[in-house]
Amino acid sequence: MKHAETVTFGGSHLDRAAELRGDPAALEDMLAATNTRVLPIWRGKPLVAGDRRDQGGWLPASHPIFAEADEAPIFLGRSEMQTGLFARDISCWEPADLVDMQGAFFDPTEQWHPSVPEDHRFSELRGVMTRLSARDAELIASAKAILGWHESHGFCAYCGAKTMLAMAGWQRDCEACGRHHFPRTDPVVIMLITHGNAVLMGRSPGWPDGMYSCLAGFVEPGETIEAAVRREVFEEAGIRVGHVEYLASQPWPFPASLMIGCHGHAETSEITVDPSEIEDAKWVTREEMLETFAGNDPAMKPARKGAIAHFLLLNWLKDTLD
Repeated sequence: MKHAETVTFGGSHLDRAAELRGDPAALEDMLAATNTRVLPIWRGKPLVAGDRRDQGGWLPASHPIFAEADEAPIFLGRSEMQTGLFARDISCWEPADLVDMQGAFFDPTEQWHPSVPEDHRFSELRGVMTRLSARDAELIASAKAILGWHESHGFCAYCGAKTMLAMAGWQRDCEACGRHHFPRTDPVVIMLITHGNAVLMGRSPGWPDGMYSCLAGFVEPGETIEAAVRREVFEEAGIRVGHVEYLASQPWPFPASLMIGCHGHAETSEITVDPSEIEDAKWVTREEMLETFAGNDPAMKPARKGAIAHFLLLNWLKDTLD
């Protein structure tokens, strides 16, 4: 797709300046600079600013909120003005009015730290992602993913010893056995499967009522993208897929996936749902999907704005997949 990178989190040509990750002196100087900005992340939620929560809540490195941090900042890159951009986890902070949202499909609650302005709140990224600029979206997605990796990889997978943050946050080192550990990204295929004038839609157990999306699944070791598309669609819906073509990709930091959007051409149409995989699947015509996107179908809601499924379906409806 010619406009593939316009998908949310699709990229803003950020200078990640990877050559500085192993230069502690340069990073120390950057953190001391008055124009450097750091994004606080609290339990996976970025700090966002503005009445519409449409800006990253970037703060000076010396801001008192970072007294809540227990690890060093993560270096994200440089702006066009050579401003250093970092992220820092402050999950040790305990808000006074915390609501337990564990297990919820989506967390609509916001948290406010008394050291920041009233319009700065920690918010669920999926609720604000479509309002962010392309640069803030890329930076915040990167920060959320990398800090999530640190949270779940604090110990060496080889010897079990505690690991230490290294390379400005893009590595963890084990002093016990000397091994290095690097951030992981899980490849996931998400498929726009068409048959004539219809697209295949499915839903997983536990999704909100009426929520359907494109089928998706993890790529297995030793498997090509095309093979993963065919396998996942057959496993979940019993549909045989022939030709497969790549369309677009999307970093998806929930927690650390790369969504690989593909167009698959179905060779069969009879659906056989595997209930251990999905709850339901159905063919939806272009006309029916237009009604869904217009909000006129009480039985099916459109895919979430900002997700690659919405992007693929919208471009299918507009006939702009090429």
